Amino acid sequence: MRIALVAGEPSGDFLGGGLIRQLSQRYPHAQFEGIGGPEMQRAGLTSFFPLDALSVMGLFEVIRHLPRLLKIRRHLSQHWQNSPPDIFIGIDAPDFNLPLARQLRKSGVKTTQYVSPTVWAWREGRIKTLRAAVDRVLCIYPFEHEYFAKRGMPSCFVGHPLADEVPIEQNPAATRQAVGLPADGLLLAVLPGSRTGEVNRLGPVFFQALAIIWATLPELQVVIPCATPKIREQLTQQLAEFEHKDRVTLLDGQAREALIAADAGLVASGTATLEALLCQCPSVMAYKINPLSAAIGRRLIRVPYFAMPNLMAGECLIPEFIQEKAEPAPIAKAVLHWLADPAARVAMNQRFAALHERLQQNADATAAAAIADLIDA
Repeated sequence: MRIALVAGEPSGDFLGGGLIRQLSQRYPHAQFEGIGGPEMQRAGLTSFFPLDALSVMGLFEVIRHLPRLLKIRRHLSQHWQNSPPDIFIGIDAPDFNLPLARQLRKSGVKTTQYVSPTVWAWREGRIKTLRAAVDRVLCIYPFEHEYFAKRGMPSCFVGHPLADEVPIEQNPAATRQAVGLPADGLLLAVLPGSRTGEVNRLGPVFFQALAIIWATLPELQVVIPCATPKIREQLTQQLAEFEHKDRVTLLDGQAREALIAADAGLVASGTATLEALLCQCPSVMAYKINPLSAAIGRRLIRVPYFAMPNLMAGECLIPEFIQEKAEPAPIAKAVLHWLADPAARVAMNQRFAALHERLQQNADATAAAAIADLIDA
């Protein structure tokens, strides 16, 4: 048996690694090939290209690398049409994977997409592309499966592997001790992004908000997990001018530990909002992008919220400050609300725990079972 998989970025590599391990238990003699990173390769994937060959962010970056991306896709399509696998699994990266899946499906290969494209948020017309490209969509959030069920698109909810990995019962005091953070006093986790562009836009705003917060709570301790050494260098430079920088602890990675240890969080949009939910850290979200991209996005995006806790709950659990609203004063006011109200934090943590439970579906095994159904059908 041969199983083809393509992941386009590290988050997909994480999903793919767990999936391959579960599929290997079901099919001990299966061969796995395609594109993946270290997690998938450790699990048994033969990767034809490095993961970062597909890890291109932003419209203009994609345009610049388009000839190379198309060449890779043609190579994969020709290889798998000449030597068909038992199934093709696209892991996220829908703009790359769905056209490839459609070509393979036309030639008789079973196909699936692991992680739904955000058709429920924008470019809803892509559901036609999904219908033509894949036999089933594996959804990591329950509202995605509900969306597809109403539109007759085959899908299943498999849960989120991060929800399986992060325990619902947590120990902030022990976590503080484990990562060398102060045992007592209020602690704020700040996550201004994992890319240099995000940190350039959000870092100054976040630190100006901190200056306002410190004027009210000068004893507040802050922890900032740094995604990479380059991000750490950026943040160190941005912090240099602030009076209370001695109250800031920079960590190398360890975002989850920072969020579990903290009383509240100030986070960028994206995965950090999901991690805040899973780590039961009441947070404030802020984000800024290129003004032109924001103007285009406002015309296309159809959802009322951006933060994952809010999307899952269908209400604003954590405050959101986007684009021109992402200013230091209102952000600081929202953060101070969480820091000043322990009862509100406890209530929000209970909401987060309930959402966490919904996402805990033993995702790796559940996704593997759904794929086995397609293979064995």
